[in-house]
Amino acid sequence: MKRIEVSMAPPVARITFANLPLNVIDVPMMEELAGTLAELESRPDLSVIVLSGTGKAFSAGVDVAAHTPDKVGDMLQKFHTVVRALVASKKVTIAAVHGSCLGGGAELAMVCDIVYTTDTAQWGFPEIKLGCYPPVAATALAALVGQKQAAELILTGRTIPGTQAACIGLANLSVSEEQLEPVVDECVARLKRLSPAALAVTKKAIYAWDSMHFDKGLARAEKIYLDELMQTADAQEGIEAFLQKRTPEWKGR
Repeated sequence: MKRIEVSMAPPVARITFANLPLNVIDVPMMEELAGTLAELESRPDLSVIVLSGTGKAFSAGVDVAAHTPDKVGDMLQKFHTVVRALVASKKVTIAAVHGSCLGGGAELAMVCDIVYTTDTAQWGFPEIKLGCYPPVAATALAALVGQKQAAELILTGRTIPGTQAACIGLANLSVSEEQLEPVVDECVARLKRLSPAALAVTKKAIYAWDSMHFDKGLARAEKIYLDELMQTADAQEGIEAFLQKRTPEWKGR
């Protein structure tokens, strides 16, 4: 079963998450996204990629079952392949966010160039509640929203509405549900009038400094996650408790 839908009307491509009900990002979806992004990147007639979600959510995050010790290394590698593809893309990437935008879903949105969110969308990085942390957010969120805001969101795992996400810089603009599509279309219309070559080179210039730090930072965050976090009893307990639908019993080790 396909987990994403792709439509193209050059110079615009649209990727819609379609893994209902909440567009949870499992490994097959990661593989689909990686393949699709590679294909779109090779198309010289495309200059804009829009990401959105069907149903009730942009994405409620990465499949928790893929976080178990036997699967987490492969999962992180595949998910971060998608993230790195978005970060390195020469196309202008736009996230149109509604409903739940959590964990890995929020990480995919935050690395897009332009982000529009509904007022009522729920943003958050709840991994800490599972005894884990979000490597992409740990690496790059502070550059978007500031160190204190990033630390609070990651360390408490609390969710915030789209209105607040826009206020702190996690999104460009917060609008009503009815306004989301028109606002995205207006931005796309502006981009369609511009030179694809100029957009690609300008993106490279904007992110020249950040991209160097992001690559090194994400590699380090991955290493800490696998070599230290996943060796703790609490990380394993958090995942098991979620899958067993019970409250975790933290050991502090």
